[in-house]
Amino acid sequence: MQFKPIYFFILICTGFLVYSFSIYMYPPSSMNGFTNDELLNAAEGKMVFQKYNCQSCHQIYNLGGYLGPDLTNCYSQEGRGELYIKAMVQSGTNQMPAFRLSEKEINALLQFFKAIDKTGSSDLRKFHIEPNGMIEPNGK
Repeated sequence: MQFKPIYFFILICTGFLVYSFSIYMYPPSSMNGFTNDELLNAAEGKMVFQKYNCQSCHQIYNLGGYLGPDLTNCYSQEGRGELYIKAMVQSGTNQMPAFRLSEKEINALLQFFKAIDKTGSSDLRKFHIEPNGMIEPNGK
């Protein structure tokens, strides 16, 4: 029997359709330890972050503006946390205006910071770029 490319193409397409169907029919119940509600709140928080143009001054994963600090790990930094973030957003500083966010917007923003905080560190000094382009923590 001679190999025909059309059979391989059909096999690949069928596998793709079965895999795609299974993902949409049986989505994971949680992702990275978050429930679906927490993920939705984090997504709303990201929209709040973008709505008020926070990325023009602040960074997430070292991407964004340079006027304010990187906020990737602000949720778990020592001496910081929910109350500190709420106070900074509501009262502002010399360089940052005070934002009049609703309680829902603040809670969504906190969920966003909590979610990205769990994903890792943003401090580039702790990483080394390999010659092949991969990024590895220092000391590995």
